Amino acid sequence: MNRFVIAEPNLCIGCNTCMAACTAVHKAEGLQSHPRLSVTRTKGGTAPILCRHCEDSPCSRVCPVNAITHGADAIVLDEKSCIGCKMCALACPFGAITPSGTSTAGVAGIKSYTPTQSATISPLLVWEIGVRSVAVKCDLCDFSPEGPACIKACPTKALISFDQGVLQRANAVKRNKEVARQGFGMPQIAIEEQEQP
Repeated sequence: MNRFVIAEPNLCIGCNTCMAACTAVHKAEGLQSHPRLSVTRTKGGTAPILCRHCEDSPCSRVCPVNAITHGADAIVLDEKSCIGCKMCALACPFGAITPSGTSTAGVAGIKSYTPTQSATISPLLVWEIGVRSVAVKCDLCDFSPEGPACIKACPTKALISFDQGVLQRANAVKRNKEVARQGFGMPQIAIEEQEQP
């Protein structure tokens, strides 16, 4: 099983600190500065959406240039190989891959970048002359020995790194609670069947 980061919506306050930390560490590494997670607001609260590093990884299956591959314990995207086709973003069941790019004018320092499209248009539909768009997704800050910057930066500790051990412990706690709730380790259905003649 791959590692991944997940948010606890009850703890998330929507401060976007995780996005800022993600942007800062990736920009310092010379990668796209677009955050690898996006805080989503709903009526019930807020929580960041991140890559779940799926075992079957639909994103890697549709990539025509194999820019997305299985790493040691994560799904890895090579920004240099990405051709910006956006197929991975369409295939992602969690909406955790976003196309991002910098205009050549902005890179050369010729002029400042001014958006030519509405901010409400999905990044999947945007295409601009002079902008090399590449996919960005959570890489678990694999270049950093401290691990994901978003986890470290979250002021409410709403982000948690999951791996096989964490999931097994969480499942054991849930099973124990259910057994205790139903009484003496027997499911309610089994108890009712034993009471009938």
